[in-house]
Amino acid sequence: MSVKIAALEAENVKRIKAVALTPSPTGLTIVGGNNNQGKTSVLDALAWALGGEKFRPTAAVRDGALAPPHLKVILSNGVVVERKGKNSSLTVTDPTGQRSGQQLLNAFVEPLALDLPRFMQASDKDKADTLLNIIGVGDALTGLDREIKALYDRRTVIGQIGAQKRHAAEELTEYPDAPSEPVSAIELIQQQQEILLHNADNQRQRDRLTEITHAKHRAMDELTRLEEQLKNLQERRSQLMEEYNAACVQEEAATKTVAQLQDESTAELEQSIRNVEEINRQVSANLAKSKAQDEAERYAQEYTALTEQIKAKRTARMDLLNGADLPLTGLGVEDGSLTYNGKHWQDMSGSDQLRVATAIVRRLNPDCGFVLLDKLEQMDLATLAEFGSWLQAEGLQAIATRVSTGGECQIIIEDGRVKDAEEPPAPKAWTKGAF
Repeated sequence: MSVKIAALEAENVKRIKAVALTPSPTGLTIVGGNNNQGKTSVLDALAWALGGEKFRPTAAVRDGALAPPHLKVILSNGVVVERKGKNSSLTVTDPTGQRSGQQLLNAFVEPLALDLPRFMQASDKDKADTLLNIIGVGDALTGLDREIKALYDRRTVIGQIGAQKRHAAEELTEYPDAPSEPVSAIELIQQQQEILLHNADNQRQRDRLTEITHAKHRAMDELTRLEEQLKNLQERRSQLMEEYNAACVQEEAATKTVAQLQDESTAELEQSIRNVEEINRQVSANLAKSKAQDEAERYAQEYTALTEQIKAKRTARMDLLNGADLPLTGLGVEDGSLTYNGKHWQDMSGSDQLRVATAIVRRLNPDCGFVLLDKLEQMDLATLAEFGSWLQAEGLQAIATRVSTGGECQIIIEDGRVKDAEEPPAPKAWTKGAF
């Protein structure tokens, strides 16, 4: 069973004149009152009694007090703690008689339970480290966080390079009509020369046809001229007729050949030769754009792969936390900071911060079943009730202060005393065994 505070008597501590209280063993006990009436002094008295000299208030003696401070705390395990006398000497009575003094108290009193603000004001990293040490996964989680950060940083660099490559590829000019390979001017000239030779041969055949045609006409002219001399020139006529007939045969053959001839244009090649440098520039531009696009795609694929690795590491990290025995459902650690239900400390409500702090501090020393809470006026009544129910369900005891004199307060402190309480006995009644 964890140790609870069963009773407190305090006199002449800070603003306290004389206060006696018996807190509820579980749940929330609220010490209420207006400002400067001694509410916080009740918590300071408990912390001093149980925590030792390091919790001694700077101005421990009440102004105007005729007697020194006197503290007496009874714990649920039967241990009685008392500070009295001029030097506020400590006396710890153990019913088993095995141990005594501050050493006994240190075994079951968690210092942060006496000074919860120290935990609540710690850095996000310190809070997270405290939780990780409790559940025993600090080293494993730190390793995963380091791997995730390295992957994330690598992915960020890859994403930036990929974006630069993609932008550079988009800026490069592309020529869809350009050939895929650079053009050789020598090959184009050779093709042109072959066509020119072919065309020259065609022209020679055309010239031959022209010569034959001219010969035929000359023969015809001569035949016409000699027709008048036909009688005297029969032999010449026969010869010319033979020549004429031969020419006709040759003409017919040559005509058929020429009719089948087709000249090929060198205009396109001539233009290509003139534009070979421009074509090759376009080819180079297309190759550069294609290379840039390939690089951008490669970086995009690497970015995606790194994203999947980060997801896997985060899943492993989540599994690690989910498998841990957490002090409070919903607690976690993200990027080295404590979280609760996905919210970082600065984003939590005041009541959630108290709940988280209480759960973690309780786990630091399970034998300590209580916690002291100051300034609980930040909670509305509904939240107070919910917080109290949670404390009861957890078997925890919380003694808290609140600037209020309402019905939610179990005890009201007024001018250093419990309101409506009977006057305390004379100082001589504060002796060992008075409880």
